[in-house]
Amino acid sequence: MRVNRHSKVRTRAAVGLTVAALAAGVTAGAGPATAQPKAAPAASAAPYCGAAHRIEQKLSTGTTWRMCWRYDSKAGLVLENISYQPKGEPKPIKVLNSARLGQIHVPYDDGNIEYDDLTGFDFAQGLMNLAPGECPGGTIKTIKVPDSWNEDPNVKGLCTTTRARGHAYRMQGDTANKVYQAQGKDLLVYTVNQVGWYEYMTEWRFQDDGAITMNVGATGSLSWDDYDAGDGRGWPIGKGASAKATSHSHNAFWRLDFALDGSTANRIEQYDSTVAAPARGQRAPTTKTTRTKVDKERAGDSKNYRWWRVVSAAGKNKDGHARSYEIVPGPTTKYPGRSYTKHDVYFTQYNKCELFASHNPGDCGAGAGTSVDKWVNGQALKHPVVWTNIGFHHIARDEDQQPMPVHWQGFSIAPRDVTAMNPLTPAELGWQNGHWQPRS
Repeated sequence: MRVNRHSKVRTRAAVGLTVAALAAGVTAGAGPATAQPKAAPAASAAPYCGAAHRIEQKLSTGTTWRMCWRYDSKAGLVLENISYQPKGEPKPIKVLNSARLGQIHVPYDDGNIEYDDLTGFDFAQGLMNLAPGECPGGTIKTIKVPDSWNEDPNVKGLCTTTRARGHAYRMQGDTANKVYQAQGKDLLVYTVNQVGWYEYMTEWRFQDDGAITMNVGATGSLSWDDYDAGDGRGWPIGKGASAKATSHSHNAFWRLDFALDGSTANRIEQYDSTVAAPARGQRAPTTKTTRTKVDKERAGDSKNYRWWRVVSAAGKNKDGHARSYEIVPGPTTKYPGRSYTKHDVYFTQYNKCELFASHNPGDCGAGAGTSVDKWVNGQALKHPVVWTNIGFHHIARDEDQQPMPVHWQGFSIAPRDVTAMNPLTPAELGWQNGHWQPRS
């Protein structure tokens, strides 16, 4: 599916057709919404951004998420000053200074072409108007696109809504008559950006248990003039086997600037476990977990029994444990063709000009390079920035037409010791913290 990026005129025409289709009621399924986000009351308004750029949502389970948003001329939607306040916490807990896409790199299998959609092909300019049906139960905010080449730069393109997540937990109590269960709720924030024939859905899910999930979903259309993979690398689409769509990869990067408890002096830790066969006299294998402090810039790779966390240097939960967030990678197909896509995660020292994982347009100094792999050069991590790389190898199929179902790629960050107990714990179980004894 070679995306038609050869003419801005043709791309803009496609955008116009899509907006017309939305106006006629052709919308992508967005899942059930459960409540409309309410405007933040003036008394609780955070001072860091004006009301027009503030998102504040108290979910029905008691958790409140707060953040600011802005729109970047290349990265698109940027979320800033993100904080999380579950019930029982007296004040918001800051999590991130900023969260944004870092690049969408699209190389084709035949080696004839590759794209960097954020910095090289007007990703941000392709912001789409959303129809009300695409944001059920929510609010669509208007974004003024910087440096817009459209006649009207104002796009109704930012959806904020809430969705049911399913079970947050379920537990049979110590008597057969009691079941504890709760249905989870998420704040959902998303935009849609068209790049050629693709439409990218950039989705941020803020869960009531403190987790954040970041996804990019690719949908839209198979390019009608991209059935020329005569080299055997493509997949036949339509009648017979004469028309073959070229296979390609989507390598999506995210850039997270953590500020746990309001401090950027966070620590990075890597955990690895090894499993050994049962020793003499043991009934089962043994597992040993070791911690490695990541004090300097590093590129890392996901593997079995490996995980990372970002640890607060400024705050602890009510049990006296340092707050942290664990990085939870999603399914990925790692693309080895470029140096910057060879690793799953990068930890770099903050530099305000290091914004895009490849073809970074900023001048970061002599010899700095223009991709994230070049920035991993041994600097001490005093203010770490986390980059994640999640890949998807797209081999087109008959079911990709027409329109193409969304294929998702992404990852999560999960709270680890941010609160002393499950933030959704029912009040009658609040005393069961740590090594508790059953009550008579």
